[in-house]
Amino acid sequence: MVIPRLLSRSLIPLLLLPMAIACREPVAQTETDRQLAVSDTPSLNVVATFLPMYWFTRAVTGDTAQVQVLIPPGSDVHEYQARPADVQAIATANILVKNGLGLEEFLENTITNANNPNLQEINASAGIQPLKDNTPVVKAVDNNHEDEHEHGDGNPHVWLDPLLAQQQVTTIRDGLIAADPANKSIYEANAAAYLQQLQQLDEEFRQTLSQYPNCTFITFHDAYPYIANRYNLQQVAVVSVPDASLSPQDLQKTVQAVQEYQAKALFSEPDVENRVLKTLATDLNLPLYEIDSLESGPLDPQHYLTAMRENLETIANACR
Repeated sequence: MVIPRLLSRSLIPLLLLPMAIACREPVAQTETDRQLAVSDTPSLNVVATFLPMYWFTRAVTGDTAQVQVLIPPGSDVHEYQARPADVQAIATANILVKNGLGLEEFLENTITNANNPNLQEINASAGIQPLKDNTPVVKAVDNNHEDEHEHGDGNPHVWLDPLLAQQQVTTIRDGLIAADPANKSIYEANAAAYLQQLQQLDEEFRQTLSQYPNCTFITFHDAYPYIANRYNLQQVAVVSVPDASLSPQDLQKTVQAVQEYQAKALFSEPDVENRVLKTLATDLNLPLYEIDSLESGPLDPQHYLTAMRENLETIANACR
């Protein structure tokens, strides 16, 4: 599909209702952190590729390991280019935690350049059968961008499914135990506490979205098929739009594509320039919501739960 740079990291679904960093700064200690089981001295240096992997890893390690996030929160994981600091971080790390499924395209060369023969990799998506990127693409307008988000290994956005998030946390836990068996009990205790919260989150999604079977949506970024698949929603198409302003001809083509699917709501993403979406919302007389793809936020593992509950509320409101 064609993903414009303006919207390249946005999750921007149009819901239908007929059915309806290298961030190495110290992390402020939260109440959750204080409740985590910890050892006296961090024994591992762990690098997580991007924010959800950091959250899941930190939830398991607590203060037992030093955990860094490689890609600055808010950066587009699909387009990220490694920096010398990233090579150095991996060169000195004991463990690298990645999402896998072809998401971190920059990683292979970065690991090679780091030349760290002792590095142990944890692929958080190991054992997960990815959904294929087979959602129909509606080219509402013609633009010259190449498909920057085509995923050869299947759709990688598994962290947006609370049930698959549990599987990723379990895989991370097992990888940490294999690398650091002396702290097995700590990793097991921390993981168990976080997994319980993820199970509760999944139950909330099931109870709420079961009221809106087959609620259908269109996206500008193919990031929601796992939620659709898990909770009986339907992702019917992916629509491409131009980078900035819409010409009258582009607007007409886009409106026609949206009307074909009887869209009733428009979703944008926090902190993303949405001038095009505001134009569309105005011309289509649609409400404009915000939903979070969870690639930006604070370094507190609890934020995953908070942001996902906000997404659930938004989806439910749009599906009513």
